[in-house]
Amino acid sequence: MTTTRRGLLRTSAALALAAPSLVRAQTAWPTKPITIVVNFPAGGLTDGIARAFAQHVTQATGQQVIIDNKPGASGNIGAALVSRAPADGYTFLHSVSSTLIQNRAMFKTLGFDPDKDLTIVSGTSSGVLPVVVYKTIPASNLKEFIEYARTNKVNFGSWALGSSAHIFAQGLNEKYGLKIEVVTYKGEAPMWQDMGAGSLQAAMGSPQAMNALLAKGDVKPIVAPSRVRYVKLPDVTTSVEQGFTDDNFTVRGWLALAAPAATPKEIVKKMSDLWVAAADSVPGARMMESFGLTEKPMPHEEVMKDYELLKKNLIPRIVALGIVPE
Repeated sequence: MTTTRRGLLRTSAALALAAPSLVRAQTAWPTKPITIVVNFPAGGLTDGIARAFAQHVTQATGQQVIIDNKPGASGNIGAALVSRAPADGYTFLHSVSSTLIQNRAMFKTLGFDPDKDLTIVSGTSSGVLPVVVYKTIPASNLKEFIEYARTNKVNFGSWALGSSAHIFAQGLNEKYGLKIEVVTYKGEAPMWQDMGAGSLQAAMGSPQAMNALLAKGDVKPIVAPSRVRYVKLPDVTTSVEQGFTDDNFTVRGWLALAAPAATPKEIVKKMSDLWVAAADSVPGARMMESFGLTEKPMPHEEVMKDYELLKKNLIPRIVALGIVPE
């Protein structure tokens, strides 16, 4: 009994000494710079939010956050890179929900499995994405645009294959028998350059990215394909307000901060908390305001639940449009 008691005391003492180091090991993250891969070019909403929120993460942790733009294949290239990265909490992906949801119905091969290879850390609403037309197009609302497209050759810009803009334009084609050509880009920046040059007749995207064209009068908004009006364009009515109640014409999605699936849960939780808090930081709040975003980012558990809902709603919608995977 004496030996056993002494052994227990020694074991207890050893555990007591080890406990602080175990706690330190679990809470030490991050101890080196963090890389966030943005799978679209610089200049759009996805990149802007990542850079602003990253400033808060740097300030809160004392570690540099590096933004690495890896565009291509509608976001698949950057997502695949992160899916293969070490799951140690030092590599994240900032993407759009369409990369993780729509793309699986748009491509035969993604280069990664969205469900098995990645976990979503947080989701930031992409807000209202107005539909605009070039200044010479004689349309001030969606109905007039449809009538114009019936008798004129029209193209429609999409920042990625299978994006919300792509679904919207294809939905118009399917429902109203139109032949709108969807022009796919690698991100918003090149799309708006073509819009400003007049080579696109219509497009949909983030207000901040199109703001310069709006200010110059090169484009004019015709509808807010969302549940609410855009706060900075309060006179632009929603699709439902204009009588378009089909789900294809009400866009909902978010920007996804994701990590390799095996990333430790405590790191996912800590990064999720940092990302949610970033929306209230000075750089984060400024960027949110500039894009007219009013909803706070969803934490890990909430966004994972919404992820399942969006998959159930969006994937059948793409399949129903008859888009053949590339």
